[in-house]
Amino acid sequence: MADHYASGTWQVKQGNDQEFIDRWTEFLQWSRANYPSIVVANLIRDRRVPGHYVSFAEWTDEASRDAWKQNPEFMSHFDACMALCEHMSGADFDRVATV
Repeated sequence: MADHYASGTWQVKQGNDQEFIDRWTEFLQWSRANYPSIVVANLIRDRRVPGHYVSFAEWTDEASRDAWKQNPEFMSHFDACMALCEHMSGADFDRVATV
C-alpha cells in the first residue's frame, strides 16, 4: 500500500483553465515517465469555485517523492503551471487512516 502523497491547491487565473489542465497533465506525464514510484496522480476541479483545482499524487515511498521535487526539470514543469495561477499551496502527506 502506498502511504505517501504530494498535493497542491491551485487557483487558476480566469480564462486559463484548459491550458493549466494541459500543462499539469504534461507535468505528471513527465513525472510518471521518470519516477515510476508514482502510483496515481489526480487533478480535480471545484464545481463551485471557478479556477479552483486540487492535485494529489500517491507515491510508493517518501524518498522517490523527495527526489522528484529535487530534479531541476521538476521546477521547470511546476513553474509552467504556476504561471497560469493566482496562487498555489502545496504539501506532502502521509496516510494515517483508511476507512
